[in-house]
Amino acid sequence: MDISLDKKNSTEASIKVKLNEADYQPHVEEKVKEYAKKASIKGFRPGKVPVGLIKKMYGKSIIVEEINNLLSSSLSNYIKENDIQIIGEPLPDQEKARKIDWENQKDFEFDYEIGMVSDFKYDLSDKIKIKSYKIELDKKGLNETLANVKKQFGNVTNPEVSVEGDSFFGTFQEVEGGISNEALLDWDNIEKKEHKKFVGIKPGDVVEFDVQKLVNDNHDLMRLLDIGHDKAHDIKGKFTFTIKNINRTEPAEVNQELFDKVFGKDAVKSEKEFTDKIKQTVEENYQRESALLLNRDIRDYLIENTKIEVPSEFLKKWLLVSNEGKITQEDIDREFDDYVRSLKWDLLRNKISEENKVSVENAEVVDRAKMMILSQLGGAGAAEQLKDHMDAFADNYLKAENGQNYMKLYNEVREEKLMNLIQEKITLSEKKVNLDEFKKAATN
Repeated sequence: MDISLDKKNSTEASIKVKLNEADYQPHVEEKVKEYAKKASIKGFRPGKVPVGLIKKMYGKSIIVEEINNLLSSSLSNYIKENDIQIIGEPLPDQEKARKIDWENQKDFEFDYEIGMVSDFKYDLSDKIKIKSYKIELDKKGLNETLANVKKQFGNVTNPEVSVEGDSFFGTFQEVEGGISNEALLDWDNIEKKEHKKFVGIKPGDVVEFDVQKLVNDNHDLMRLLDIGHDKAHDIKGKFTFTIKNINRTEPAEVNQELFDKVFGKDAVKSEKEFTDKIKQTVEENYQRESALLLNRDIRDYLIENTKIEVPSEFLKKWLLVSNEGKITQEDIDREFDDYVRSLKWDLLRNKISEENKVSVENAEVVDRAKMMILSQLGGAGAAEQLKDHMDAFADNYLKAENGQNYMKLYNEVREEKLMNLIQEKITLSEKKVNLDEFKKAATN
């Protein structure tokens, strides 16, 4: 057997594998003997089928199977032993493979395309300056939040014709593309210039709009269309919205009934306590949003400021082949930039974690599972009552979904530890902002 690597450039290469009869024939002979022992053929006792008959009946398929097994193991070992950092899987030259004469050939030659990642360096130092945001709810933001709470817990009706202030449930559809999603469109999320399109409409009506003019916040666009942040920032073109339901809400009165609905029975007992609690809750929730924004900005900075070469043409071809007709070339071209950004972050994350010894212990995953379960069952107040059952609850959750739950929390803990490490090494400058300022920063 002879295996050779031919580099086209720093990210693309081909591997050639040459096999002669001596490489695969011993494996074939062994497999033929196994077939002879197990074969059930009329006229022969079990285990007494002649080897020659087995070769005649199954010889070609056995040769193909054993050569494929040998190719797979040899190629994998070669890549590992030579420390070739591949992306995706090797792609065989299908045209060359189709020309093989399995009946008569003794020697074989196979070619594979591979994509590689060239070595890269990243910078984690105090020279990197990233803003973090501390959200403080001002009077305007607090009033808007209180209005939203009263609306959320108000009485909902479904009128036949819309007026200003209504919300709409329906289907968003890209006119020239495949994006389609059902979602609730709130009046407050619609750009003022687009309001007139949504007055006087009925269930079944279709509204057409320019996607970048409908809403004033890309986070709303992410939710409405079920797409990622980068996609929401760059998407253009016409969409339609088919109305299924019109929702109209009469705001709830500010009284003890509302206090109990929002925070639980007797948790607050006055309008001032209610307002203070709303302010505290919103600021805490937005601090989590701020942490997510900080992580996003760190990812973006590292991706954009780290030179990582990837085999673009190979990746496009590999994605098309490996998805076996589930996606088209147009799908790949449209989503490729997002895919490459995600790939680069994976490469960065793995390298930073490896070089800085960021690891996750099983106990940390179990603890995270317990925290998640407690938050769903009542938080710290339920901890004492459930303490004897938490190990079993966590174990059941982590074993469910064929281990996917475990890996989800493992990756969550790993990402958190990685981001904490990065934040310790770079310079963070805190900026106090109100809600509108934060939303504006988040959409940039």
